[in-house]
Amino acid sequence: MPHQLIVLGATGSVGRTTAEVVKALAGRVQVRGLVAQKSFERLWQMGLDLHADWVGLTDERAAVRLKAMVNGSPGPEIVQGLGAIVDAMQGSPRAQVMGAMSGFAGLVPTLAAVDAGMDVLLANKETLVAAGQLVVERAQRSGSRIIPVDSEHSAIFQCLAGGQAFQRIILTCSGGPFRGRTSQALTSVAPADALSHPTWDMGAKITIDSATLMNKGLEVIEAHWLFQAPYPQISVVIHPESIIHSMVEFEDGATLAQMGYPDMRIPIEVALAWPQRWPLSVRPLNLAGTTLSFEAPDETTFPALKLAREVGEAGGLWPCVLNAANEVAVHAFLQERIAFLQIVPTIRAVLDRWRENSSEVSLESIQACDDWARTVAMERISA
Repeated sequence: MPHQLIVLGATGSVGRTTAEVVKALAGRVQVRGLVAQKSFERLWQMGLDLHADWVGLTDERAAVRLKAMVNGSPGPEIVQGLGAIVDAMQGSPRAQVMGAMSGFAGLVPTLAAVDAGMDVLLANKETLVAAGQLVVERAQRSGSRIIPVDSEHSAIFQCLAGGQAFQRIILTCSGGPFRGRTSQALTSVAPADALSHPTWDMGAKITIDSATLMNKGLEVIEAHWLFQAPYPQISVVIHPESIIHSMVEFEDGATLAQMGYPDMRIPIEVALAWPQRWPLSVRPLNLAGTTLSFEAPDETTFPALKLAREVGEAGGLWPCVLNAANEVAVHAFLQERIAFLQIVPTIRAVLDRWRENSSEVSLESIQACDDWARTVAMERISA
């Protein structure tokens, strides 16, 4: 019987790549539902191409426009609004859920899948950054498996398949488009410069995060929750070639690495098929004549990595503040409202104003914290 799949964030970079993998797998995966925010035309076409049962739009106005566009034409059922999407998801309890919706917006539908005991193939790191404790606790109660799709965390997941106790997780990092530059050289970079990633083709937000190294900081927090790893046992190394996707060092001194050319189809298929391995036509790895290099991250020029680690270690709602402020600051940079070097100071200023007065971590407290941090970040940017 084919695996059943629901894709959150279907029209984004990971969602579109997931569609490519589904087509290549020729009948191994049956798409039940596809979810997007506003891109209704692309979502409808994807629904037709993948023979989805339903397509859902969290933006209700976009759903209304889609209904007007198709005007009763044959195709998937159209589901309107987040509440109806959650109901549709939970009506397919045997389906896997690809969590590829960008940013904090992916939290509620991901939690709905977890609460229903569905396996979540998680590409949305912000969900675990903002609400890692909540997601992990609910997954433990419901029996939901969280299988990582980020290339680095997929690598760690595969290296830990034997279940042995590890000594250290080593996250690799390409270094982004500005590796080796000084702060002075970054004073006038434009969004187009930051969006030119040397090895990966990703969405705009994650590409900017890669340029600041915030993406790696968020991945440190994500690894903490995915693998129950204490922060001192998570390290980062710059690896510009992006061939080794991450490594795990074990107590006996052995270190395992997962390798491959940069290709998001591989971790997507690993998550879809796990614990099986399905055939996929990809470029075979050829290391002859290839140089693999490594260096320590420059946390002076790129302070986001250190800041994220400190926030992760603080715990509570601090990572939620970090995540929200970062989303707002990155969006402002892409709109050319702030400079590249103002992204991290904006985040730090919001963190400096946060005074956590409760250890409670609930969906309501996380949502309130996210709202507060976004408001403060926008106020600072507009000042």
